[in-house]
This record gives sequence, C-alpha cells and structure tokens, in this order.
Amino acid sequence: MKFANIEVLNLFWLILLIGFFIIWARKRRKLLLEKYFQKDLLGSLELTDFKLRTTKQILFLLSLVLMVVSLARPQWGFKWQRVEAKGLDIVIALDTSKSMLAQDLKPNRLERAKLAIEEFVKNLKGDKVGLVVFTSVAFLQCPLTLDYGGFLLSLKSVNTNILPVGGTSLSRAIREGLKALKESPKKSRAIILITDGEDHEGKVVSAAEQAKKESTKIFCIGVGSPEGELILVKDEEGKRVFLKDREGKAIKTRLNEELLQKVALITGAAYIRSTPSQFGLDLLYNKKIAKIQKHLLKSKMVKKYEERYQIFLSLAFFLLLAELFIPERR
Repeated sequence: MKFANIEVLNLFWLILLIGFFIIWARKRRKLLLEKYFQKDLLGSLELTDFKLRTTKQILFLLSLVLMVVSLARPQWGFKWQRVEAKGLDIVIALDTSKSMLAQDLKPNRLERAKLAIEEFVKNLKGDKVGLVVFTSVAFLQCPLTLDYGGFLLSLKSVNTNILPVGGTSLSRAIREGLKALKESPKKSRAIILITDGEDHEGKVVSAAEQAKKESTKIFCIGVGSPEGELILVKDEEGKRVFLKDREGKAIKTRLNEELLQKVALITGAAYIRSTPSQFGLDLLYNKKIAKIQKHLLKSKMVKKYEERYQIFLSLAFFLLLAELFIPERR
C-alpha cells in the first residue's frame, strides 16, 4: 500500500492530542464530583454510563483516524496506462540590434522583451521552445527544448553586443527559425518574431512565403512606436549618448507595423503591438498560437494505482453513525 498524500498523516498528532484531552477531561470531571459530593452518593447521582461513554469516544477517535487515512489517499493494486504528451514547437526570434535600446518601452525595448519572454516560458506546459537572436545576421541561441530552465539561462545572456554586426535582417531571422524547425512536424510549429520591424535587407516577404510553403506561421510582435524614439547608447567613456549616423545626426528608430502585419498575413498568423501595460506575448499565445494543432512529443507507459480511500471513508461514516446511536445515560 502507498499514500498519494502522505503528508496528511501528520494529522495523527492532532488526533493524539484530542485523545489526551478526552482523558484529561474525564479525570477532571471525576475530581470535581468527588470534591462536591460524598463518594457513597456518587453512584446514585451519576446518570452517565461511563462504559458506554468510553465506547462512544473510542468510536469517535477511530472515525477520525479513518478520515485521515482516507485524506492521505491510500492506493494498492495498479494497471499500466499509456500517457502521451502533446505540444507545439515554437521558435522565438528576438531582435538584438541597437534600435532595441530605444526607451519607448521601459527600461528599453530589448529588456522589456526579455522580461515578457521569461514570464511566457515559465507558463508553458509541454511546448518545445527555441531562441534565435538576430541583427543583420541570425544565430540559434538555444535549440528547441523542453528544458525551460536551460532556455532561460540562454535568454539571460542576450544583449545588443551578442552579435557584433550592425543592421537588421528579418529575412535571416525567419530562415534561421525555419532551420531550427526543420525536424518538427508541419502544422505544429510557429515562429514568434519580436522586433521593431526595421529591415535593411528587403527580402523579408520572400522569407515569409518560404515559411508559408513549409506550413510555419510567423506571429509578429511589434515593439516601439510609429512616431519613433532616439537610441541611447554608451560611448567609449561609458557616458550615455544618442546613437548617430555617419553624418552625425541622431538616429530615430520607428516601428514598422505595415511590414510586420504583411509577414503575419502571408503566413496566416497574427500581429500585435506591445504596449507598456501589455506586451502581448501571452495574449498572442492564448488567442492564436495555442489553437495550432499539437503533435505527439513523447509517449510512455506508467503505473496507474487504484484509489482505495472510499473504503476508509465508508468505515469512518459507519463508526460515526454507530456512535450517534449509542446512549450515554443509564
């Protein structure tokens, strides 16, 4: 026999205390009676049958014991049962270009995105997740995995210096994501593209069409504002200055919603713009991504033990019922 909730058995200490209290109360009552009445009169004055009362108290305590055993969920006997785990294969493509340092989302676009991804992954149950980081080049930071702890370690090390190449290429991010999903079953995979939508290569539409051919949906999250924001960086002396172009003008980065909406539309996915109050990753997953057809991740045979708590609960009920019908008075 085994117990599914073995920690519940600690309640036996409480039952033991109740038993000691009953014994103390009986002795206390006897002392009080002997104090105020003569011993030869106690037999005629006492209307309680102590043997019957003792029987009732024992039945009550036994019923409590059986209830605790029932709560601990005793189990014996088992049968083999097949358990299947189903999920999706999701690659998150995260923009790490300098424009992600803009502070229209606090503390900046990149850090806000990392916080949202961390919260999102902690709530995943059974989906594989991978991470691609990109600027004008793309790199698989973490392959598809069910090890969410390992994924979060990879995410933690991400910053704008992880790829020492400037610019932004959405097409390379998409193609790197498709490469990571190459062994995944079709119709059960997705890419989540988190970026401000700036693209310096111009091949993103062809990459999106390739993803459509491979039955991969690209869900886009736009970070930033269409009005634009200046980019704060640290210079060689560690001072915070605005990022400037070759002509010495401060660079303003703008959210390119039209391009991201087009990418999502081509692959039959969805686009959402993040806001200071709602980043949108959880919303996108719950409303759209979770509805994608899941595939079998693993299958195994496990022992399914038979629950036997009903036996002890029935006995406890019977003892309580019997205790009610036993009289105390002579």
